[in-house]
Amino acid sequence: MDFYVILGVDRTASAVDVKRAYRRLARKHHPDINPGDQEAEAFFRRVSEAYETLIDPERRQDYDVHGQMRPSPEEAAVDVVEFEGFDFSVSSTGESASTFGDLFADVFTDSGGDRAQDTGTRGVDLHAALRLDFQDAMRGGTYEVTLTRVARCDACRGSGRRRVADSRCVSCAGTGQSRWTRGHMVFSRRCRQCGGTGRRRHRPCGVCRTEGVVSRTETVAFRMAAGVSDGARIRVPGKGSTAGRGGTTGDLYVTVAVDPHPLFRREGDDLHLVVPVAVHEAALGARVEVPTIDGSARVRIPPGTQSGRRFRLRGRGAPSPRGGEPGDLLVEVQIVLPRVLDERSKDLMRELRRIHPEDVRARLDICKG
Repeated sequence: MDFYVILGVDRTASAVDVKRAYRRLARKHHPDINPGDQEAEAFFRRVSEAYETLIDPERRQDYDVHGQMRPSPEEAAVDVVEFEGFDFSVSSTGESASTFGDLFADVFTDSGGDRAQDTGTRGVDLHAALRLDFQDAMRGGTYEVTLTRVARCDACRGSGRRRVADSRCVSCAGTGQSRWTRGHMVFSRRCRQCGGTGRRRHRPCGVCRTEGVVSRTETVAFRMAAGVSDGARIRVPGKGSTAGRGGTTGDLYVTVAVDPHPLFRREGDDLHLVVPVAVHEAALGARVEVPTIDGSARVRIPPGTQSGRRFRLRGRGAPSPRGGEPGDLLVEVQIVLPRVLDERSKDLMRELRRIHPEDVRARLDICKG
């Protein structure tokens, strides 16, 4: 969210307006005033971040030009505020007058300003879908999906900062200490721009705006085992989104949709195939050639085979994506009757009926009254 919106001030607001807005929000949302309220604590961190950026002329200018800024690791360390004494040479009336509430708010700035890197934070997992032809699923191989993910910034290598020529810190004039007054009281603390060194060796990364990560669209290639089934989910480690600076990367999960095959039906790693067989082949026996996923095979049909009988070809089913033995191919016989159109064929059928007069539906009599 915009820092000006967080503090409730205009972009033309003066430093006095920024301080006044911060003090008002600190008295209301500081964690010490709202113990156990995580929402108040999170909001106060944003308020502190907005205040520290907009109250510093240099950081405010960078923010107005580039957008949201985050402190460097040196700035994220816990600061110690030191009381240096009193200065009665300055006026303590009007806007510079100090109240107990003002001092309370300044102390809050330091206690709530510790924002370390996101070490230990895990990035979100991403999900994608891939549709495959049946034969491609049986073969396996390397496939690609295109997605938009949050990845580490290459410009700053995920640090949010880029090295610059060593120079004196302009914020503290090279002293390493920032000093300010509250009424007649004088305080100091380590300079947050240079980490107390008095030197500037880094500048905020303009590519990722100090976030350490950027959003980009890329093509991710991954290896898929042979024999993947419809609805399978494949995990691609480290190809999800990356968390903020110091965080880890989530995973990518690809859900596979396999198109059905016109001949094969899959059950587990076994494949089922219905093979048409002519009447004379079923009656007299035959050897028929059947397709498989990796070529063809011959199946012996014994004489007198009935429709619906199954034959198992071991190891000719789908490969196991888990690395085990492949499944089997189950061939089911489906007897196909010839088209009897001419008189000669009809006579042969009548002769067959005379030779074999048995009732093929005799077993159905057990269902009668």
